[in-house]
Amino acid sequence: MKRVIFLFSMIALALSSNAQGIRGTVLSEEGEILSYASVYVRNIGDGVPTNEEGRFEFALPPGIYDVIFQYLGYESLIETIIVEDGWTEFTARLKPQTYTLETVEVEAGQEDPALTIMRKAIAKAKYHRLQVQQYSMTVYLKGTGQLTDAPFFLKKTLEEEGLKLNEAYTSESVSRITFTQPDKVEEKVISIRTNGDNQATSPAPYIETSFYQEKINDIISPLSRAAFQYYRFKYEGSFFDQDVLVSKIKVTPRSRGEQVFEGYIYIIEDLWAIHSLNLQTSLLGFQIQATQQYAPVEENVWMPLTHTYKFGGKFFGFEGNFNYLASTRDYELTLNEDLVEVPDIIDEKIEEVPEEIKKKDSEKSVFQKLADEEPKTRKEYRKLMNEYEKEMLKEEKEQNENVTSERYYSVDSLAKKRELSYWDSIRPVPLTDKEIAGYKRDDSLAVVEAAKMSDVDSVAKKARTKYRPLDFMNGASYSLGGGKSIGFRQNWTKFSFNTVEGFKMGLGLYYRKYERIKLADSVNSIRKSFNIEPELRYGFSSNQFYGKVNIRWSQTEAISGLTRGIEGGRYIYQFNGGDPINEQVNAFYSLLFRQNYMKLYDQSFVRAYWAHRVNSGFTYRVNLTYADRNQLFNNSNYSFYNKPERVYTPNQPENVETSDMSFQDHQALILRGSIDWRPGITYNIYNGVKYPNTSRSPLIKFAYERAFGGISDMAASYDHVSLGIEHAFDFGVSGDLDFKITGGTFLSNDQVYFQDFQHFGGNRTIFSNFGPASNYRFMDYYKYSTQTSYFSSIVHYQFRKFLFTQLPMLRFSGLRENIFFNYLKTENSPHYWEVGYSLDNLFRIFRVEFGAGFENGNYLRGGARFGIATFITVSSGDN
Repeated sequence: MKRVIFLFSMIALALSSNAQGIRGTVLSEEGEILSYASVYVRNIGDGVPTNEEGRFEFALPPGIYDVIFQYLGYESLIETIIVEDGWTEFTARLKPQTYTLETVEVEAGQEDPALTIMRKAIAKAKYHRLQVQQYSMTVYLKGTGQLTDAPFFLKKTLEEEGLKLNEAYTSESVSRITFTQPDKVEEKVISIRTNGDNQATSPAPYIETSFYQEKINDIISPLSRAAFQYYRFKYEGSFFDQDVLVSKIKVTPRSRGEQVFEGYIYIIEDLWAIHSLNLQTSLLGFQIQATQQYAPVEENVWMPLTHTYKFGGKFFGFEGNFNYLASTRDYELTLNEDLVEVPDIIDEKIEEVPEEIKKKDSEKSVFQKLADEEPKTRKEYRKLMNEYEKEMLKEEKEQNENVTSERYYSVDSLAKKRELSYWDSIRPVPLTDKEIAGYKRDDSLAVVEAAKMSDVDSVAKKARTKYRPLDFMNGASYSLGGGKSIGFRQNWTKFSFNTVEGFKMGLGLYYRKYERIKLADSVNSIRKSFNIEPELRYGFSSNQFYGKVNIRWSQTEAISGLTRGIEGGRYIYQFNGGDPINEQVNAFYSLLFRQNYMKLYDQSFVRAYWAHRVNSGFTYRVNLTYADRNQLFNNSNYSFYNKPERVYTPNQPENVETSDMSFQDHQALILRGSIDWRPGITYNIYNGVKYPNTSRSPLIKFAYERAFGGISDMAASYDHVSLGIEHAFDFGVSGDLDFKITGGTFLSNDQVYFQDFQHFGGNRTIFSNFGPASNYRFMDYYKYSTQTSYFSSIVHYQFRKFLFTQLPMLRFSGLRENIFFNYLKTENSPHYWEVGYSLDNLFRIFRVEFGAGFENGNYLRGGARFGIATFITVSSGDN
């Protein structure tokens, strides 16, 4: 077998050495290297880019070719090159582009010609986005990154891990991508080659960044309908290229920083399409540069030929830069039959509209109007394209309800097994010397690591999956085969301190049986699981042991799911079931400052529950609980803080509505039902499986809770109903609004114990919770808890530019400024409100807030709060 492989390798190398085509270097007249220049063969409508060193290599059969060499800022060079046997060497030297200002008349007092050019280009943006119904292309993607600096104390560790400074780490892939309107992408990875682990490398995110869209990854495109609100445009001349007149337009943000571009965009006259672009932006302080070079692939159809993206920046002492090159070729297009005509666009702001154009036939359909060859005003044409897109999306929605995008991704079985000779033959851009050295380095390391792993080592590695001494604290899973497993939860966080239990420890375990059943479509599947989850805890001061167990069955399908179970035992809980204070934070404050914010009770209980996700937009839950609840008292006075002026508060929270009866031992039989609804939910499809897109749909919550009195003399008895809405609005570069509003009332409150009051998320620590609109910042945990009517609102707004971020330097660093306003009113509480300001994304991961709380307009308390940047989200998942 080895001889056969060797023979095929020799044949491939021989074929490679006998290949022919053109290769060489693209330079400026002064001899400067032109990295990622475009080499386009007009005869065949195909091309390749140069590499970082300006070198190119294009395999071609013998023949005569018209080759165009292009680079932004330089005149295109067209050369006729004859290819015979072997490689034809050629060095292209490009002259700096000369721009003709006389092409468009510029007179004193007139507006800049760039304005009408961009108005027409914006009017035609949707046309260029929709004019191709479907296209396929072969994409070569190369990503090269290097770490240029690191904290001095980590450099040696990084080297021991095999990561060296200023050395290239490269990934390559070749894929065939097919795009179909309105938003369906199918990608087949033909080959992958990476440093280190062979991870899949997808070019789709780079190819899909069409500047004809309104936004590119939340950054406003210069061709957006709202572009004039965010950019200034300046005409810097025109030039002829490939028989078309191209205008160079300088793009300058009205307010520099994130979510806007800066640089140049080149627009083709009359067609009003992109010829090329070179734009920069920043994200969280990292600088990003995007360059695209377009080429004509059909009459009046220009498509990207070369994409380059450069990233660079610093993060906590680490510094690096990363370059991505995507080369597209072998285009196959199906044009949109509705958009064959390319009408003249009239800018009614500066051009006279002929009378016959003003007389429009309103009875014509949108398709008839688009097929009409007569010139159209830019406003009329933009309106037509909007109507056409709505019709197209409506038709698509009827065929595939509520689906906004589809993605299909597959990898060829041989993708990771290609020989070096294959890559040498298919790679459209030669590797640089650094990249070659990087591959040699990692290939050598891979051989060494493979040699280390003998059969004996493999057996030893499997044996290491057995129990280790600290598994019960670190968390671990042990497979029993047949989809069954047992294990420990991560239990370090279950060790803490509170005044009721003193020092306490806990242990979480689980048993799981999991089954996945493929459906007939071979894409979707049913996932079934059965879980037994015991949890134990012990308090060393209370000498009390607690335990509970949760037995759960669940079944999940494509967009629906069903969970049911039973839970019971004797356990200890915070009065607010939302756990407003973290165990470790409470322990920190108790031990260091003698402040015990956590208030607890225990209950012996049994609870049956049922949760049904009908689809991603509608879920209902029902649970029935019987509990015997008991009041708890402080059992520990321990603290590192021993000054006599501060004492622990009782375990009975202070509240404006309670009496001693509110905390008495009692029984409760409670039925609770709730509905979560997201109106207008849409879905994305990935490999045939639907995934919800919740960003555009508000979450509406309704809940009803009934406690049945009469089961004993000391039994809870009430009816409680609540309604809430939470959502996040994205206002583009203007800012982001997050809010959570809740209202409710107790329809009856014959006997409401404190556990069943409506509680609100207070905070008396310096730590701010996750989520911009999660909890109050300065409010007491239980002071305003109520058994009456209530209204609560938490509102958070993030600015792109406010006070300090008026300075471009701070905006480019990724800093954000936020304000928040929170309000609460119950029947028996004063008007509580708090207002604050925060600096967000400090060092890219932190947030510091300053604010104050007020009662009926009187100052209550204030200060600083520290948290994690709001763009970082933490999901705990559902049980």
